[in-house]
Amino acid sequence: MKKRLFVIGCTGSVGSSVLSVCRMFPEHFEVVALAANSSAERLLFLAEEFSCRTVVLADSSSAQKAAVPSGRSHTGIAVLSGEEGLLQMASHPDIDHVVFASSGTGAIRALMQALRNGKDVSLANKESIVVAGPWVLPLVARADQLRPLDSEHNAIWQCLSGESLHSVERIYLTASGGPFLSFSPEELERATPSMAVAHPVWSMGAKISVDSATLMNKGIEILEAMYLFSLSAAQVDAVISANPFIHGIVRFSDGSFHMCASAPDMGIPALSALFHPLRSPRDRGNTPRLDGMQISFQAPDESRFPCIRLAREAARMEGAYPALLVGADEIAVDRFLSGRVGFCDIPRIVESVLEEYSGPSPSTLEHALHVLDEGRRLAIAAGNRLEAIHPSRR
Repeated sequence: MKKRLFVIGCTGSVGSSVLSVCRMFPEHFEVVALAANSSAERLLFLAEEFSCRTVVLADSSSAQKAAVPSGRSHTGIAVLSGEEGLLQMASHPDIDHVVFASSGTGAIRALMQALRNGKDVSLANKESIVVAGPWVLPLVARADQLRPLDSEHNAIWQCLSGESLHSVERIYLTASGGPFLSFSPEELERATPSMAVAHPVWSMGAKISVDSATLMNKGIEILEAMYLFSLSAAQVDAVISANPFIHGIVRFSDGSFHMCASAPDMGIPALSALFHPLRSPRDRGNTPRLDGMQISFQAPDESRFPCIRLAREAARMEGAYPALLVGADEIAVDRFLSGRVGFCDIPRIVESVLEEYSGPSPSTLEHALHVLDEGRRLAIAAGNRLEAIHPSRR
């Protein structure tokens, strides 16, 4: 029987990789519903391609426009909107598997709904776990119901298959180092948004590309891995590997290492998550040659890239600090992309927020989302202070 999918974030890079797998294997997967934030035209085009009966647009105004066909007719496609639309489809009886490929926190409740209703879930949304992990993960009812879709976490998930967590000494998430790996501190101060979004390996959106350049993305992935695999901050590390072949490493108590390697292609972790517990009957035809391949590892330079240090501190402090970090980074990156602060101001803003906060740890999901907003608010204030010092950056 075909697996019936609901893909949230279908117009982004990860969602597009998932749909490419569905194109490869139409005999295995049926795309029943699709969701996007506001890309109505692209969403409806994809819905027609996959003969979807339902689409969801998070942005209500975009949903209203999509519901009134203009030009090409989209007859027979129901258009839902907002969180209610996501919740409705995440629990729909015609859906077997929900893919969360969107960014941000808007789909947290839909993620929880899907898990409560016993759906299989593939997840490439870091914020959902870092901000709401204590409320999301207890809803996982069976082994491998929740399948990591990011390349690094998917690699660790595969390495841990059939293993006891008690035998895990440490896990390592790999990073390419981004476009500024060899930059001096002076060169980093002069880095521009166009330089930061030019990732050497992956094609991603502007926000995550900047996070990769600052190494904040790897720091947030460390936090996510702690929650996903029930590990302490001391058990999760990151290493730089300029060759993007090995995505995750697990060191076990007997001194052995398991590594998961593949071409840098998001379709490969999508294959593993969607076909689980089986393997895809064929690969995507881009397997690299092993002869002559050189692989090396180095520790991240936390003096030049302090964002990963700040994420480690948030991991050690736990409580409110992971959500604060996510909120502060969101504002800091936005200010950098708009030219209002410099590249090296991103960690300065985030560090200011972590130092300034004095509130309690969140006790509910709603409280955690409030802490996320507090991180944004404190970051706006910190950014304003930096802009006042360097008005020429406006």
